[in-house]
Amino acid sequence: MTKPAFSLEVEKITAHCSPPARTIAVEVVAETGSTNADLLARLDHLQQPTLLIAETQTAGRGRAGRSWLSAPGASLTFSLAWRFPCAPQALLGLPLAIGVALAEALAKLDVLVQLKWPNDVLKEGKKLAGVLIETAQLANSASHVQQTWAVVGIGLNLLLPEELERQIDRPVADAAWLAQMERNQLLARLLDHLAQCLQQFSAHGFAPFVDRWNAFHAYAGQQVHILDGGVVTQQGRALGVDKSGCLLLQDQQGLIHTVMAGDVSLRPSY
Repeated sequence: MTKPAFSLEVEKITAHCSPPARTIAVEVVAETGSTNADLLARLDHLQQPTLLIAETQTAGRGRAGRSWLSAPGASLTFSLAWRFPCAPQALLGLPLAIGVALAEALAKLDVLVQLKWPNDVLKEGKKLAGVLIETAQLANSASHVQQTWAVVGIGLNLLLPEELERQIDRPVADAAWLAQMERNQLLARLLDHLAQCLQQFSAHGFAPFVDRWNAFHAYAGQQVHILDGGVVTQQGRALGVDKSGCLLLQDQQGLIHTVMAGDVSLRPSY
């Protein structure tokens, strides 16, 4: 049987990867519910960073319990498990750092995007990709060193079939140019940037990413309001993010407020 055009193969992905990314174990499954859930269930047994890719994901999850809808061949859906030598609280800015890695990788592929705090990648103002990070702290009584596994789930739209677009209740974008690219090579290019990002974040935290994130900021200098559970909690001019990954808002009196990452949604004020 001929494999579909969107088929992914471990050997081809690793062959396209740079040496740093080849330390990551790569797995491909034809279908699963959620790659994030699968890796979270296996953390006790993982010996190295692990990438799990699903050609079809039937129960993908987004932030705040939202569903990530996809169709075979229409998107890339994958999760990367990475172990950090720190407590979960130190990973506050990680979703933003992942956004930077994706934005820089896509820019090199001639797909210009912007970043929406805290974890969306936008193309022409519409959502192209999303990031969901889930963590689990490891008990290591022997060394007394805190360690945390982070499972980084990413969904990247390549095409939007009409039947899928009708099911989505918010503006989304696709990247037809990327859909024409050989999938194994595309995944390897993304993995290269993600591996570099995670290594840098593990060593230095979010600080090296602050200026880079702000350069991609979709709402820089714009009036925005912050929603939490559908209720407006803060309003102001979006200045960017600080070294912890918090959003900086300037109110009408000129005071600057920080917004912590969490179950909040940012919307431009018109």
